Amino acid sequence: MITRARLLITRPLISRSFARATMSTQSNAHSVATNSDRTNLIPFSSRLKEGRALALDGYMNFSPPKWVTEAADEALKQVAPNHYSHPRGRIRLREAIKSFYGPQLHRDLDVESEILVTSGANEGQYSVFTAFLEQGDEVIMFEPFFDQYLPSVTFNGGKPVYVPLHPPSASIKKPTSNDWTIDIDELRYYSCFYFQQQILTWNSRRAVTPRTKMIIVNTPHNPVGKVFTKAELEAIAAIAEEFNLLVMSDEVYDCLVFDGKEHVRIATLPGMWDRTVTVGSAGKAFAATGWRIGWLIGPKSIIQPTLAASTRIVFCSNSPLQEAAASGLEQAKERKFFETQLKEYEERRKILTDAFDKLDLKYTHPEGSYFVLLDISRVDFPEDYPFPDSVLGRGRDFRACWFIANEIGVSSIPVSEFYCEEHANIGEAYARFAFCKDVDTLRKAAERFAKLKQYIK
Repeated sequence: MITRARLLITRPLISRSFARATMSTQSNAHSVATNSDRTNLIPFSSRLKEGRALALDGYMNFSPPKWVTEAADEALKQVAPNHYSHPRGRIRLREAIKSFYGPQLHRDLDVESEILVTSGANEGQYSVFTAFLEQGDEVIMFEPFFDQYLPSVTFNGGKPVYVPLHPPSASIKKPTSNDWTIDIDELRYYSCFYFQQQILTWNSRRAVTPRTKMIIVNTPHNPVGKVFTKAELEAIAAIAEEFNLLVMSDEVYDCLVFDGKEHVRIATLPGMWDRTVTVGSAGKAFAATGWRIGWLIGPKSIIQPTLAASTRIVFCSNSPLQEAAASGLEQAKERKFFETQLKEYEERRKILTDAFDKLDLKYTHPEGSYFVLLDISRVDFPEDYPFPDSVLGRGRDFRACWFIANEIGVSSIPVSEFYCEEHANIGEAYARFAFCKDVDTLRKAAERFAKLKQYIK
């Protein structure tokens, strides 16, 4: 269990103290021959100081649908899918994306210029940053944010600008992800904020500046599970239009929207198609995250430069699994696959939230994605518990998650990891638990959670 916990609660990829120490050797690089310490001979790039790694708890533990894996098997038996694909992606998959997403976007998509298949959604996003960011360009992202955004932006010379999703008011007894709200005025003028005796203090500055190039919208949201409303997206769109911003709409959880909520695609709003790239994922759609097949949909003016970047980064994506993903999209409607899958995820979500209800712990009821944020502020662990140094050096949520993993046997992700360093204390009240697991695993987790009762104050 300790080994498992250490896999899930980690320090940054390169610890900040190690980064500072190693970077200081750069000025002494030529004198290394006389230095007896040869552990860090070659200084690493300064960009790694900004790129944090987060060990994922969101691993699925069930297989893709059989009819999709059979399509992968069939592709492997053919000649063409065992060789390079066109850097744009295999034409069968691009045609399947056109047929599946075109009606949702209200467009007759051009498979040659408006669709790009990528090696997972992450690579697609990275390629967009590579194609459009100049050194010092600013990228607005909402906190908490999917951890990959930060290194992908900074590795490409961008500067992240953080705007908060406000946590639910303490007076809300049964909060949902919709209770995490944005303030459009803060999006315009926000710079930074901090907690001081549980009171938010604001330092105002325009979030949008002459250097702002892009804004990232993630809906449904990881880790909150928020499904942005049409009104929220219209307000974001108005700012993007006013200041000529590129919008990256990360919609990889578009097939997991619960409780009758409407998933609105920002690219469908007036004037937004020309400045929006929509990100999708076969891994999330078909429980095949290891396949690393994703796609981008957008105007030629965004897709063509991104194609040039992606071609230099990976050249092309996995050919036989593109064929399998195409088969999945081709058959999904007839098989009512996404409707059935949604019901299965609703059952999984209920198992987890029922367990939290029995503990009388507050949580954010997710209306999208497959994560639940549990309020762990009432979890009372011994201060002298034998935490490793890597956990002691982080927020209270790291210690709580480590304690729960070791004593209760259920692992999670500390939510402060989804915030910038200055704002990490906002996330310390939460742990992220994933329900992208089979029912038996979730039921076992629910049984284990019963032991947490003794540690709740």
